[in-house]
Amino acid sequence: MTTTRRTFLTSSAATAAFSAASHAWAAPSDGEIKIALIGCGGRGTGACNQALTAGSTIKLVALVDPLEGKAQAALDILKEKHEAQIDVPPDQIFTGFQDYKKAFELADVVLITTPPGPRPFLFEQAIKAGKHVFMEKPVATDANGVRRVIAAAQEAKQKKLNVCVGLQRRYDPGYIDVVDRIQKGEIGDLVYGRVYWNGTSRPGYPREAGESEMHYQIRNWYFFTWMSGDHILEQHVHNLDVAQWVLNGAHPVKATGQGGRQVRRAKENGTIFDHHTVEFEYDNGMRILSQCCQIGGKCQKDVSEHFHGTKGVADLAGGGRFMINGAPPGGKRNRTKYDPYQLEHDAFFENVRTGGYRNDAEYGAYATLMGIMGRMATYTGQVITWDQALNSQEILVPDLIDWDIEPPVKPDADGWYPVAIPGTTEPT
Repeated sequence: MTTTRRTFLTSSAATAAFSAASHAWAAPSDGEIKIALIGCGGRGTGACNQALTAGSTIKLVALVDPLEGKAQAALDILKEKHEAQIDVPPDQIFTGFQDYKKAFELADVVLITTPPGPRPFLFEQAIKAGKHVFMEKPVATDANGVRRVIAAAQEAKQKKLNVCVGLQRRYDPGYIDVVDRIQKGEIGDLVYGRVYWNGTSRPGYPREAGESEMHYQIRNWYFFTWMSGDHILEQHVHNLDVAQWVLNGAHPVKATGQGGRQVRRAKENGTIFDHHTVEFEYDNGMRILSQCCQIGGKCQKDVSEHFHGTKGVADLAGGGRFMINGAPPGGKRNRTKYDPYQLEHDAFFENVRTGGYRNDAEYGAYATLMGIMGRMATYTGQVITWDQALNSQEILVPDLIDWDIEPPVKPDADGWYPVAIPGTTEPT
């Protein structure tokens, strides 16, 4: 059955993500919480460090990463910081794609910090196994993955399993304060918003001699849309999520955009763009103007969100401050001294420990779908509707990733990968 915007919004009415509920899972009598890390790159290592910092009874018992040396490197770093909380014998350092099953069996909580592509599948499997989940953003790279995450989120609710998504602005006191004031009408009725992730560039990895195609694409995952979603998802999803948060979960009805590859045009830059500009329109005529670029050089750098209302303007993170009209009641609100990355883990593990409940998966899925909608607009140059994005039949990611399967995209005879061409590429 085709999902309509009406049925989708009806299902999203329960998205409040906070709810007080008794928890079906009970912490062990000794209070120890066992965690498994799935994906051991820099973000995974950082997330695991924050998880272990959230309580002395949290113990790391397993790591999984198929890239050679990644799991051991992460373990060595974590041992330096949390030696007393590491309980990982050599046979619990896993390097096979399907070894997530072994890690799940050992743990109460799973940290899914792989590249975005496999996250929907791993999230489904973790919830089926009855595990609490911390999952990085974005939660998927295609609409099929978003739909799967939404379905698994419903199962998590039924099982009272906590789900934390790495959209840490939702845990930042500065953001919480200003979003609350916007929603209470301090700047009046909203007219439009502006959200930006205009940052520095990053190089791709050249291919190594004798390297298989799948190994190369996983090692260079950021530059392949099927694995990263493009940077309109990988980074800009934070800003898009703030827009949906401010708008109380409302979704745009259509998007138009432009994008392309201006400076990152080497073979190792894979299939993604280096800039995207999107205008999202809502059913009341309001617009969210979205920009994200990774061009570098002397280009302006700006990571912030701004909302314009009939009574004033709210700036979030602009210049390191949270302000409403430059001088809100009580003066300018500086960034707090707290680390929101740590705050999200503190809250997550406190709920796991005490039986509290919070599920971020649905709003993480909606923010991800907004990014996919924007990407569809920039890749094609066409107007894309919310329903069109939600019901897209494009499937970018195979469930069973392994070294011996063919990757979803391949280079041509000269080593170049297919890149979307606005005005030619069709939405799927």
